[in-house]
Amino acid sequence: MRLGNQLEKLREEQKMSQEEVAKQVGVSVQNIHKWENNKSYPDIQHLLKLSDIYETTIDEFIKKDATLQNRLNIEEEEKEDDDELFHPGFYIGIGIMFLGTFLSLIIGNLTITMVTNIAGMLIICFYKEILKLLKDIKKDFYEQG
Repeated sequence: MRLGNQLEKLREEQKMSQEEVAKQVGVSVQNIHKWENNKSYPDIQHLLKLSDIYETTIDEFIKKDATLQNRLNIEEEEKEDDDELFHPGFYIGIGIMFLGTFLSLIIGNLTITMVTNIAGMLIICFYKEILKLLKDIKKDFYEQG
């Protein structure tokens, strides 16, 4: 069962309106509406307040919603990636730049240095976006197949 459906069911069991819940949580009625219609998820502070209002636990909310579990896993992975001082793309980009410089010294062609330096810098700057794009392509490929 999706979190929104759980929230709506619990609210109705408590015989509360969306306005009453919104006031207790400290958000707009639109937020409650979006949460109950699975258009967005409440943040952890709001989940805590909702669990108090509905006399349940956050654990119960999360266990019953596989989509929310996946979302939390993705956010945790992204957080772990952000904690790294130098991500793998940094080292890959530097390696490509050094390789290009080395090859240009051997071959005597400065174009190689320019191209590899640009490629290396792009990898350093956009490593996470490149990985996300590749993951999305892989996901789409498996969904179609």
